[in-house]
Amino acid sequence: MTQRARNWLLLAPAGIWFLVMLIIPLTVVFIFSFGERAPSGGVVLALTVEQYANLPARWAAFKNTMTLAPIGTLSALLIAYPLAYFLAVKADPRWKTILLVLVIVPFWTSILIRSYAWIFLLGGRGIPALLEWVGIEGLRLINTPFAVLVGIIYGYLPLMVFPIFVSLDKLDKRLLEASSDLGAKPWKTFLQVTLPLSIPGIATGCMLVFILLMGEYLIPALLGGGKVFFVGNALVDLFLQSRNWAYGSAVAVTLVVVMLIIVTIYMRLISRLGANREDVSIM
Repeated sequence: MTQRARNWLLLAPAGIWFLVMLIIPLTVVFIFSFGERAPSGGVVLALTVEQYANLPARWAAFKNTMTLAPIGTLSALLIAYPLAYFLAVKADPRWKTILLVLVIVPFWTSILIRSYAWIFLLGGRGIPALLEWVGIEGLRLINTPFAVLVGIIYGYLPLMVFPIFVSLDKLDKRLLEASSDLGAKPWKTFLQVTLPLSIPGIATGCMLVFILLMGEYLIPALLGGGKVFFVGNALVDLFLQSRNWAYGSAVAVTLVVVMLIIVTIYMRLISRLGANREDVSIM
């Protein structure tokens, strides 16, 4: 067997899985998006762009998704980076494993249970009641964009922490010592050495969290109370309740296209930052 044949044989399982689980479903959804809703629900194959012309009717869902998903990703990054930095650089090695386990602990319970816990905390008998006791009255937290933002940050924070931790944990500490010996202040060492070398972890964490948030359904449904819709909620309504598969397919295709555009721009930006990282490594 030639090397080329062996390579194709090794790639075959992943390629078949990719074809069956991604390419074919996306192709079917793309075809459905040009159809029409059947009288009893479902789809009738056709060749029309009527469904795409009706996309503005779901503008609120797209606006909420395109607003809260980037904000949630950035907020998770701002919280996760100091935590990952502490775990990788500052924490006592004897306690590092235990601290990492504590970061994982939320994943041991269902996201549904954790979301219900936040419903209580943000509801009338939770944090608002405590604030009312100290004199701050009339504050509503549940069923608001803030509640959804808190839920998505809490739910996806570990996915941001671990890639950054791995990137920082592999950091050559001698570079930090050399920077200090050359007279650089700690903040300058962080900006010119630590941060550029941790870009791969930041890029991976942001990508994981952002892509998952773009399709999020459960947290907006529970903490948004039907008032803060994501595109995922719109798709559930269109496919399972309204049974308008053609319109739902058009919304899904549009979401995929938007995500591809954003991810492409993001990866180009990361590649430019990666060039600076290579310069730091050479130095």
